[in-house]
Amino acid sequence: MTLGLLAGTATAGTPTMESTKPEKVKEKAKESGLTGSATMDRGKNGDRVTFSFDAHGFAPANLPGGTSRGTFRFSHHSPDGTRGATFEGRIDCLLTGGPVATATGIITRSDHHDGRVIGKRVGFTVYDNGTHDRLGYSWAVDDIPKMNVPQCLSAAPYETVKSGDFTVRHVLPPTPGTERQR
Repeated sequence: MTLGLLAGTATAGTPTMESTKPEKVKEKAKESGLTGSATMDRGKNGDRVTFSFDAHGFAPANLPGGTSRGTFRFSHHSPDGTRGATFEGRIDCLLTGGPVATATGIITRSDHHDGRVIGKRVGFTVYDNGTHDRLGYSWAVDDIPKMNVPQCLSAAPYETVKSGDFTVRHVLPPTPGTERQR
């Protein structure tokens, strides 16, 4: 009985090694962001489709209080690499809400056969779901050269990420003209 009591009390008040380690403090984001790179799961068709984002800020950059900025890159190539193109551009809007980000941007560079893609706005929506991220894009319903995508709009995130990771950080900025009280 005494041994059982001692065994039970010997560790009851003693901290374990794990509990004495300092906790890792997660730094609070100062602004919204969409970052990362990923390859889409195209199943049996084998197309290589990749997306990369480095977007920060909130709201259209051309509006008062809008701070969106950054870059995007995407490519779509056939399995044998004989068909496809790569596109790069600058972000002109980023909106976030929880684990979802919608961004738009202007294509500034591409090796696509149709030069009309340069200067076109495209949209992206990302659902940051840990290791099960999803992504949608505006050209799912039309060809990029014919599209007229408004700022900050895109399609639902219908594609599944096969490898890679996107990170969405949501920070709601203060309403323009008001000051935060601390």
